[in-house]
Amino acid sequence: MSAISEQKIPVLRELEPLLPANEAVIKDRIVSSIYQQAEAICRQAVKTGKPPVNLDARLDGILTSRWLGFPIMLLLLALVLWITITGANYPSQLLAGGLFWLEEQLASLFMAWGAPAWLYGILILGVYRTLAWVIAVMLPPMAIFFPLFTLLEDLGYLPRVAFNMDNLFRRAGAHGKQCLTMCMGFGCNAAGVTSCRIIDSPRERLIAILTNTFSVCNGRFPTLIVLATIFMGALVAPAYSSMLAALVVVGIIMTGIVVTLFISYLLSRTLLRGVPSFFVLELPPFRKPQLGQIIIRSLLDRTLFVLGRAVVIAAPAGALTWILANSFVGDVSVFTRLTSWLDPLGQIMGMDGIILMAFLLGLPANEIVLPIIIMGYMSAGSMLELDSMSALRTLLLDHGWTWITAICVMLFSLLHFPCGTTLYTIFKETRRARWTLLALLLPLILGILTTLLVNQGAGLIKL
Repeated sequence: MSAISEQKIPVLRELEPLLPANEAVIKDRIVSSIYQQAEAICRQAVKTGKPPVNLDARLDGILTSRWLGFPIMLLLLALVLWITITGANYPSQLLAGGLFWLEEQLASLFMAWGAPAWLYGILILGVYRTLAWVIAVMLPPMAIFFPLFTLLEDLGYLPRVAFNMDNLFRRAGAHGKQCLTMCMGFGCNAAGVTSCRIIDSPRERLIAILTNTFSVCNGRFPTLIVLATIFMGALVAPAYSSMLAALVVVGIIMTGIVVTLFISYLLSRTLLRGVPSFFVLELPPFRKPQLGQIIIRSLLDRTLFVLGRAVVIAAPAGALTWILANSFVGDVSVFTRLTSWLDPLGQIMGMDGIILMAFLLGLPANEIVLPIIIMGYMSAGSMLELDSMSALRTLLLDHGWTWITAICVMLFSLLHFPCGTTLYTIFKETRRARWTLLALLLPLILGILTTLLVNQGAGLIKL
């Protein structure tokens, strides 16, 4: 008999003297049998020894760790961006070559038809050339970034990112899922705004929509990379120039994240005050990605959808740019007169009137900002691109650019108003013109104040 079964129940021990001898024995045996059966069931149900290895739990312990979660998140972001930037270079060049070859064929057709010069200028040099740059610059990065982002989503990693960032966004009065919409904005802000639908709270969804523009999108990456390479990369030895340029771009991205948290904090305590909603996040198990679904969701639902909106809005911008550059008041083009009017504001912001005009005309698509700057400096009648980085560096230096100018342009590129595609998407999502106007003015004012402070601060340091 086991040690447990030898112990009699207190009640039976008290009643035992009152029972006959044989009845007490029967009671003892019944109790012993009950304990023996309980022990047998326990041995079958409970297993002792080391618990089985749970791979999901171990991965979660690493990916959501207080010390390792953020470094791993930043490394994965850097890896995705590096793959996107590096992998998009050759396809962009190939696509640009094909599109501009097609432009030559269209030009030959216009000449053969005897089309007037103004029609050729608006349709080919204005509309078609703008669309060619937008497609060549946007399509390859989006075709790489969106599948990589969807792959991380399909693997189940993005909920871990939201878990890591939830505390920061909660302290800022925002929603933890805003981290996911912010990541989506790195591909395209319009897609990031659309993805804000995953936030149930209308107030917190609106905060996420208004701050998504501070995520660096595909259209701004070319300008940031080129300027960081030309000016910051030149500050060190050639062997380290690419590394420094990459770090500068990552620094701009991190600045955008900090600004997102700061503006979310201000909005949640001023215009969009309210009780923060609870974010109950159940971490799903890691799963094998479905490659077919990734291709369909990323390329068809996201890439082509966003590119289509960009093309629709960029086409009129190309026509307007050509008209302004080829319309004259006296001997001076309208483009030149407008840049002269903007020049005083540009100078105190560390830039000039041509740069500000390029950002204004680049409202439909950020990809055309740098080509418009080149056009303005070369006094050309249509948007141009130089054939080498050194030629572009010489052109910018000849027009008074310094590394401070480059920093101000990069910061204003990060903080200025959203592109036309994003503004249109914001209006479609909010159905309110006032929120769309706020989405336009809030980053613009912040960008002007930031560049003004940076330029004036740099001037004081020089003194």
